Amino acid sequence: MITIQSLNSCDASAFVDTLRGIYEHSPWIPERAAARRPFASLAALKLALQDAVDAASPDERLSLLRAHPELAGKAAIAGALTAESNGEQASSGLDRCSPGEYALLHELNARYNERFGFPFILAVKGPTGQGLTRQTIIDTFTRRLQGQPPDELAEALRQVHRIAEIRLNALLKIEPAIGALVMDWAEQLGAISDDASSLTCAYLTLAHRRTAKLIAGWMRDAGMAVHIDAVGNVVGRFGAAQAGARTLVTGSHYDTVRNGGKYDGRLGILLPIALVRQLHARGERLPYDLEVVAFAEEEGVRFRSTFLGSSALAGDFDPGLLDAVDADGVTLRAALADAGHDPAAIPATARDPASLLGFVEVHIEQGPVLLERGLPLGVVNAIAGSSRYLVELSGVAGHAGTTPMAMRRDAAAAAAEIVLLIEQRCSGQGALVGTVGQLEVPGGSVNVIPGACRLSLDIRAGDDAVRLAAVDDILAGISAICARRGIGERLWKLLEIDAAPCAPHLMDGLGAAIERAGLPRLNLPSGAGHDAMRMARITEVAMLFVRCGNGGISHNPLETMTADDAGIAGQVLLDFLRNFG
Repeated sequence: MITIQSLNSCDASAFVDTLRGIYEHSPWIPERAAARRPFASLAALKLALQDAVDAASPDERLSLLRAHPELAGKAAIAGALTAESNGEQASSGLDRCSPGEYALLHELNARYNERFGFPFILAVKGPTGQGLTRQTIIDTFTRRLQGQPPDELAEALRQVHRIAEIRLNALLKIEPAIGALVMDWAEQLGAISDDASSLTCAYLTLAHRRTAKLIAGWMRDAGMAVHIDAVGNVVGRFGAAQAGARTLVTGSHYDTVRNGGKYDGRLGILLPIALVRQLHARGERLPYDLEVVAFAEEEGVRFRSTFLGSSALAGDFDPGLLDAVDADGVTLRAALADAGHDPAAIPATARDPASLLGFVEVHIEQGPVLLERGLPLGVVNAIAGSSRYLVELSGVAGHAGTTPMAMRRDAAAAAAEIVLLIEQRCSGQGALVGTVGQLEVPGGSVNVIPGACRLSLDIRAGDDAVRLAAVDDILAGISAICARRGIGERLWKLLEIDAAPCAPHLMDGLGAAIERAGLPRLNLPSGAGHDAMRMARITEVAMLFVRCGNGGISHNPLETMTADDAGIAGQVLLDFLRNFG
């Protein structure tokens, strides 16, 4: 039986020979990784192999890509695939393509090779290790054909590493059981939606209530005492061995954006439930109460008010929000009552800060940093504060053909200059980011100089001083641009949220667990807001980020992650929980 221990102890030639089929026709990769032995874990071995590729020359990396066969290509038809590739392509039915599918894949292969100079590479066993459907493969093929060459080169190499990861799991007969369970649960939740064609789970809809019920059932099956509180949070408590212990809280949100992904928020609920299930099955208790909270609302989709679930636990739920109305004119108060909740009981959901040990949230990164670093996990050092404004510009509308350029008061041209100002001011400043996510010319026409323009402004940073300095500079710059162009300006502050720094001792606990798993610790900021921001008002917080694929895309059906990454996140979180205190 092949194990990490046997790979560590065998001679170099045996090591290379054992791993010869992991990277297609590229024994030089295990040859170079062998010097990194001994490996503390499978994760450490995977990282060493990956590092060998990253350190290779561009020509060596290109040769690695070109060693891979086309999907359903000539080698497959001729039966000339390696055993590994043959099994992988068969798992997705690529050996059973219809004549039309073969023709389409042949055309896509030719176009891809011509554009990028190497074959299209995709881990056809997918994020869970199960075979992707042929249609999913074709859709992915078509989408990636539109990519830019540098981006596609990086994505092809990531797919090579994913294929190697799946092959290593098979070689060592290791199944990421916790990760597979989490992925299965996420699929089940993803099938419950307000919309038939996409995933939308807005606050207190029927789909939202069905989701809460399913989560509550998994919590009970895992051995937790469960209740749904007055705001719709699903709360599972795994009691300590001794009564009267203080509580460590973990969790995230189960609502989604419209047409969202399956893992945003939900990973941070499902992973701790799976770990508690494992602890309960072993008869193991922690020296503190562990509370897993599935927060009912974080995204603000239905009532345009974010963090309702965690605000209630933090004791700062705004009762004025009960009169907020959705697009159908239903008030939040009425929606709560219809779902069986008592709005008057919301204040009682607040936690006593003295009873808490902290809050730890696991979340997909929703960005590309871990993906580009080739790391499955990262430790968040701060959740960015945010400043949001609406800017309204007023110029003079005029005929596009008869008004000389030097005599125009073009509101859209001023807006364009403002966009570039924000890009310039926020570039090269570490974790500072600036975005104009909305840009509108009201009543615009193709032959009319824009007399008005509206745009949004979103500035974020993990350091409040850095963010506020950027806001001051940008607002001053907007005024200067408008004065020079003869444009009127009006600004409305929509939001001001301070950054939430993570507690160093909790960060160190997560970092140490990552290192014990054989991986390097990477600290990184969170540019997105999370429930941990609200919980930071009553207790110390920390976050564990998990890599997501497809360029780090989130809030999108293309949002994805792997069972392996969920599994290593589970290993690290369980290690953290056992050593916490």
